[in-house]
Amino acid sequence: MKTFKSRLLVVLTVIIISVGLDQWTKYLATVHLQGEPDQFFFGNVLRLTHVHNTGAFLSIGSGLNDFWRPILLNLFPAILLVALLYYIFREKLLNRWQVVALALIVGGGLSNIVDRLLYGHVVDMLHLKAFGLQTGIFNVADMAIMAGMFIMLPFALRPQKPEPVHQAEEEPSSF
Repeated sequence: MKTFKSRLLVVLTVIIISVGLDQWTKYLATVHLQGEPDQFFFGNVLRLTHVHNTGAFLSIGSGLNDFWRPILLNLFPAILLVALLYYIFREKLLNRWQVVALALIVGGGLSNIVDRLLYGHVVDMLHLKAFGLQTGIFNVADMAIMAGMFIMLPFALRPQKPEPVHQAEEEPSSF
């Protein structure tokens, strides 16, 4: 993606869709699941529930005091998201998949930060359990972040092409 306009269009589209879907599903979970028994689907593989998560991923940080929680769960992630946006627009060698992946991470992170700022918590509602393995309870923003990370994985694992070495002209020896 070479032009700023095309990159901006892709980034804004991905962020708007991921934030919009996340906020919509959190609204639906609050309206339809809050105070209701958990709902199970696909032979109990998928559980829909309603949880207020005052921490981050897997409730990490939920026990932080009122001083550290906003710094570690709002300010620090916001700074990282701004840096990621800067990188998206600064790094000219990113391809379309990399731009989409990084925009998914920004969109998911942004949506969760907005919830923490507005409500003091994030609504989580999805839980998967199969073959003796299970996830923590998560939301669509978390899915966007993970999708972005999985899309970036092949690019992170591919071997870097070595930079061409320019040989300097040999200078005559002073001997």
